[in-house]
Amino acid sequence: MILTIVTNLLQVIIGFSGGLAVGCGLVAFLTVLGIIPRLIQLSRTLHLVKVYTACVIIGSLFGTYLSFSAITWNHPNILLAIWGLLHGIFNGMLAAALTEVLNVFPLVSKRIRLENKLIILMMAIVFGKIFGSLFQWIILVK
Repeated sequence: MILTIVTNLLQVIIGFSGGLAVGCGLVAFLTVLGIIPRLIQLSRTLHLVKVYTACVIIGSLFGTYLSFSAITWNHPNILLAIWGLLHGIFNGMLAAALTEVLNVFPLVSKRIRLENKLIILMMAIVFGKIFGSLFQWIILVK
């Protein structure tokens, strides 16, 4: 009985510590990349800072809830398509912010001596991501 309580308490402490570490890492990652301030700057929506903050917090809490619950998605395909589109937009913005901060494309184009073909390199990466995603969802996921 006591051993079970101690084991459960230890699991709670380890899980909470792991969650704090991952959460702090995500916040630091978003802060270093400056995704939200850059988004506010590009969209000229400084007056909506509280809305952006609320969206990030609510999205994190909702994602955490979905991770730990047994909810299944029995919704119309159009709703799932919109949900997938929003996920794609977020991942695309995250990847774009990371490449912008690290100046990946100019460095890669200089390294492989394609400075004058940077647009072709970027389009190859974009089409590669599109075809890879389509291949995964059409062929591998059935």
